[in-house]
Amino acid sequence: MQKLILDTNVIVSALISSSIPAKILYELVLTEKVKTCLSKEIFDEYVEVLNRDKFAKFTNFKIKAEVILNRLREISTFYKTDKKIQILTDTSDNKFLELAAVSSADYLTTGNTLDFTISEFEYTKILTPREYWDNYAPNSFT
Repeated sequence: MQKLILDTNVIVSALISSSIPAKILYELVLTEKVKTCLSKEIFDEYVEVLNRDKFAKFTNFKIKAEVILNRLREISTFYKTDKKIQILTDTSDNKFLELAAVSSADYLTTGNTLDFTISEFEYTKILTPREYWDNYAPNSFT
C-alpha cells in the first residue's frame, strides 16, 4: 500500500473546495486506500492552521476540520522524527522532509511549489495534488 504525506495546504484546500485535494483526502486517505504518514510536529501544524480564524468564513469549516483531524489521528501511522534536515528555504517545511526520511513515504503531496523546489527526497517523490492524482493515485474505484 502506498505511503503518503499530505502538506497542510492540501488539507486546507480539501476543506474549502471540491478539488483534487478533496478527492485525495476523501477518496484515498479517509477510506484508507493509502497509508497516511504523520509526525507529532506535522499534526500540531494541522491543528494550528485549521483552527485559524480566517477559515471560519467557509461553511462548516471548523466542524469538518475537527472531524478530519480526529480521523487522521485515528488512521495515520505516526513517526518520531529525530533527524533534523535543513534543505528548504522555508525552514518550517523541513519537517515534511524529516517525516519522509523516517517513514520512507512513497509520495509527499503539496500545493506549495514555491518552497518545495525539489521533486524527490530520498525515496519520496514530491508532487502537486494534480500530479499525484493523475499519475500515481491508486484507483479509487476498487
